[in-house]
Amino acid sequence: MTHPTDHVCPVFHYEYSEGSRPVLAGVHRFDELRAQYAVFWSTEEPGYHVFTEHDAILQALQKPDLFSSHATLPTMPYPDFRWIPQMIDPPEHTRWRQLLGGWFTPKRIARMDGLVRQRCAHLVEELAPLGSCDFVADFAGQFPTTVFLSILGLPVQELDRFMAWEKAIMHYSKRTDPDYSGFATAMGQVRDYFADLIAERKANRRQGAEDIVSAAVEWRINGESVPDDDLLNCMLLLFMAGLDTVASQLSYAFYHLATHASDRVRLVDDPELAGSAVEEFLRAYPIVMVGRQVTRDVEFAGCPLKAGEVVSFALPSAGRDAKVFPNSTAYEIDRGMVRHISFGAGPHRCLGSHLARREMLIALQEWHRLIPDYRLPDGATITEHGGNGVFGIDRLPIVWDATR
Repeated sequence: MTHPTDHVCPVFHYEYSEGSRPVLAGVHRFDELRAQYAVFWSTEEPGYHVFTEHDAILQALQKPDLFSSHATLPTMPYPDFRWIPQMIDPPEHTRWRQLLGGWFTPKRIARMDGLVRQRCAHLVEELAPLGSCDFVADFAGQFPTTVFLSILGLPVQELDRFMAWEKAIMHYSKRTDPDYSGFATAMGQVRDYFADLIAERKANRRQGAEDIVSAAVEWRINGESVPDDDLLNCMLLLFMAGLDTVASQLSYAFYHLATHASDRVRLVDDPELAGSAVEEFLRAYPIVMVGRQVTRDVEFAGCPLKAGEVVSFALPSAGRDAKVFPNSTAYEIDRGMVRHISFGAGPHRCLGSHLARREMLIALQEWHRLIPDYRLPDGATITEHGGNGVFGIDRLPIVWDATR
């Protein structure tokens, strides 16, 4: 799809799956774009609109009849995969949310609190004597991911293999994987893994199972057993979301704290500030680009859209919109609870938001209880990626005075 002559929106070349770039380049670029364009047409193939303003994005995400989830990656308008429930619309989507929702309620997350805090503290205790680490690999890629593996019912000892698959799927770049072969190979490997796992759980059913995969083999929709292919697509989505997003969000939080000592000291002195700090990290450093497919010709937010086009809603821009948030591009640790949309909005709002918030809060409290003073090493160059619609830091080396 090329840029149609009858589009009236500004034209700009934005790369959805851009490779490595300086840290925070993604949100800073959107700060610049938002100042110029409420919406623009990106010339990255096959071409798509990008919306930058909070209110238009919030409104759009609450209109699944106009913006379908059948395609969620703007560079893949006609995907040959179907992640469930991310890529389905109501009412089918509603039935899947009902199956999954009970696993992520505030009450259920609260019951996990002691175990999650214990796991976090143990990991930080192991790191504290070392005096340095790569925060991404050694903490962010370990703590929330192992928690989620337990919820899914996957073996924690296979984390390295799972993370290799996750990286190929979630961090791909058209510059390094131009034909999507690495992306497709990893997707196939994860599907094969879950196909075997589902077959094993069906052969050895577990009554009263406390993990999602074991429970899923008993799921029914409209009185019928859920087809294995749908179970596979659901488990694949949970796998990708659970192993990437919280880890990425934590990495941006700790990059900020490693470079803003006054905020770090306030967290150390007042652990109760962690709740407000989490919400401000989510608002100031959003990481997810949301894609939708237009269902009919329409003018939205002043821009004509055509049926079949895929549009991108830039949550990394929405949270920093000065029309909604005063001093919007600054991180203010005591800003308080704000109505950001970094978890999305509408029927597809992030199912795991309660878990993500709790993991981030516990990480802030336990880390700063045990390692209160840390910084970037001299001369460190920090980069990020923007592959597959999720921003993430590549490596985050930090150093501190080791405990004995």
